[in-house]
Order: sequence, then C-alpha cells, then structure tokens
Amino acid sequence: MSGQFARAYLGIGEVLVELRNDFPDISVSKIRFLEAEGLISPARSPSGYRRFAPADVDQLKFILTAQRDQYLPLRVIKERLDDRAIKAGGPARTEMVSRRELLEASGIDEEQLDELEVHGLIKRSGRLYGQDALDVASTVALLASYGVQARHLRTARTAAERDVSLIEQVVAPTLRQRSPQAKNDAARTASEIAALLIRLHGAMIEADLADAGLRVTGLAPDELKPAADGRLSRSGIKDASA
Repeated sequence: MSGQFARAYLGIGEVLVELRNDFPDISVSKIRFLEAEGLISPARSPSGYRRFAPADVDQLKFILTAQRDQYLPLRVIKERLDDRAIKAGGPARTEMVSRRELLEASGIDEEQLDELEVHGLIKRSGRLYGQDALDVASTVALLASYGVQARHLRTARTAAERDVSLIEQVVAPTLRQRSPQAKNDAARTASEIAALLIRLHGAMIEADLADAGLRVTGLAPDELKPAADGRLSRSGIKDASA
C-alpha cells in the first residue's frame, strides 16, 4: 500500500477514537477478535499494521450495533453481513469472491484495489466481494489503460449515489405496501428508472462532447422499447414481476 493511500486508511487506534463515543467498551482486543472470527478483514500495511478503510469502519459499526441493540451472536451477525453483501451485488448474479480472485479476474493490482476502496468505488463484506465489485474493478482496469485513475472516478460514485437516492424516493411509497407484488412492482420500476437514467447520462455526455468538437455516437442506449403495458423495458433486463 503506497503512502498516498495509507493516509486515507485509519490505524486501529484511530478506529477506537472514532467508535468510542457510541461504543465505550470497544478495544483493540475486541477488534482483533472480530477479525479472527472472520467478520472484518482490514488491509495490512507493508510493515504488517492493520489499516481500516471507511467500509471497514462501517462494518464494525454494523457488528457492534447488532451486538449492543439486538444481542445477536456472532454467527447470526456474520450471516447478516453475507446477506448484505449478496444484496449489494444484486439478485444471485454470482458467488462472492475473495480478494485474490477479484484481482485475478479483473486484472487490477493490490494498490488499485486499495485506491478503489478508499474512494468508495468498491465495497466488500468481510473478506468477500460481490459481482458489483468485480464489474467495477474490470471496468477500472480498462479505464486505467487510458490513464484514468480511481481518484478521477469519485464523481461517478457520487452520481450513482444520487441516482439511487432518487430511485429510492420514487419506489418508497410502493415498498411501504409490504406485499410480494409491491416488492416486484418496486423492483420493476427501479429497473426502468435506472435504465432511463443511464440513457440520460449517455445522451448528455454525447451532447457535451459534440460541443467540445468531439462527436461520438452510441453512448445513449436506444434498446429501450415500449412493453405491452406501455412501460419501458430494456433488452437483457428480466421483468421483475415475472
């Protein structure tokens, strides 16, 4: 891990300071125990010291909150962490992969993965990564061949978070109905809005590049077609209500 990325990580003492207000009984030995049990997996500096990314701190908060407020055993907490990771990667798109498997499959190196985690482009659950992480890493490997680095992509992370927030606001009334059909309807709506937002981003990039004298085509997907009920569907996306 380079010095540049190490500064973005927290040492175990800094993690204690950040967590102690909410979790007064937190200690170095407790963090080490959670690591030994496989619930967290912080990176290591070249000298062997634990280095905690923001995702590691968030995971620690999740674990400690579950212990304090719900009195859950570690086995159950670990199952919930696995469930969170699977949901983050989408519905059963692939198995979770280890760090080594992610590096081999995507073509990025250790330092690039550290940078992606620091900037929030890749998240993990414990020691494992989902399909979303593999997709991001593989795309970043291609972008790196053009000189694009992870720090250049923080705006993409921010834009994605804003889009997700917008989609969640739209489908929230449907989800509040708490029925299987409502969940399917919300998933279908979310997919349609996401497809439209991708199309919108592509169209705006095409327009801005044209203004800059760099005309390109094909960035705005045109595979959105009206379904029988008048809704938009996209080839390759299965109707959530099916």
